[in-house]
Amino acid sequence: MEWLSNLIDYGVIGLLIVLCFVAVMLAVERALFYKKTDPSAYKSRKELELALSKNLPFIGTVASNAPYIGLLGTVLGIMLTFYKVGVTGNIEAGEIMVSLSLALKATAVGLVVAIVAVVLFNALNGSARKMLIRWDIHNEG
Repeated sequence: MEWLSNLIDYGVIGLLIVLCFVAVMLAVERALFYKKTDPSAYKSRKELELALSKNLPFIGTVASNAPYIGLLGTVLGIMLTFYKVGVTGNIEAGEIMVSLSLALKATAVGLVVAIVAVVLFNALNGSARKMLIRWDIHNEG
């Protein structure tokens, strides 16, 4: 039964860490791209918008779904704790509390990943909007 608990912990938290790493790497790539991009070099606004929005949906998806993935890990951990209580029938309250508190760590990790991804998404989205406005200003008239 311990292997299942470890699988839930390391599986869910591992997935969240991988998603966070990928989101941060994509955000760094986007930030470097934005830094070297000249909006006036693009012929059409749509072409610029397409170039600027690359990978942003993935970062937004991580931001919106990381709490749910963490919550899934917590729910599975709580279910496993109740299963242990039901099977053994004689378990100390302290052991139950420790198991339940450890189950909550998946939600905490999910929230941290979501906060990081939301900040990155909003910063990049703001930069992209500013570049689109610069393109509009440059091509007025």
